[in-house]
Amino acid sequence: MDVQKIEAFVRVWAALLLLLTACLVGLDTQSKYIFYVDRKITYKELHALGALVYVASAAAGYNLLQLGRSVFVSRYLGNSKGSYRYLAWVSYLLDQMVVYIAFGTNSAAVEHSVLALSGMKEFQWMKWCNKFTRFCFQIGGALVSGYAACALMVLATSISAFNLFRLYSSEKFLRLKST
Repeated sequence: MDVQKIEAFVRVWAALLLLLTACLVGLDTQSKYIFYVDRKITYKELHALGALVYVASAAAGYNLLQLGRSVFVSRYLGNSKGSYRYLAWVSYLLDQMVVYIAFGTNSAAVEHSVLALSGMKEFQWMKWCNKFTRFCFQIGGALVSGYAACALMVLATSISAFNLFRLYSSEKFLRLKST
């Protein structure tokens, strides 16, 4: 397998996992009667989960755009290193940004989910997962899916770095000066 096929495979799976994350969180809802009141819980109750839906959707779209860029570059630009060098830098830097933002958003969602799991006596926050177990399990699955997508995006960023730095000549790369 060549590098482009591996990159396409990784990006497609990252996009699918990110879409799975967004769907699991965005469509998760549970209703329960608590003290004779119908209480409905959704991802909008925790702001980090709302941000996770938007960031995961945007990151999935970005990976699909990068997949299209990869096909375009291989098909139409070929081996022209001069014009591709700037595109490779932009691609690499954007890959880095998307991975960091997706990982940070996923980590913030984990932090808020831990508060929903354990509660906080000082603020009189109840433990949601005692009452809404299906909701919490589905959010947990979404977070695992989000971290798996982040790992795949790290791999895609590594491939992007390889594609960038192979454009530079290795004649003077890390060469010691002769005396």
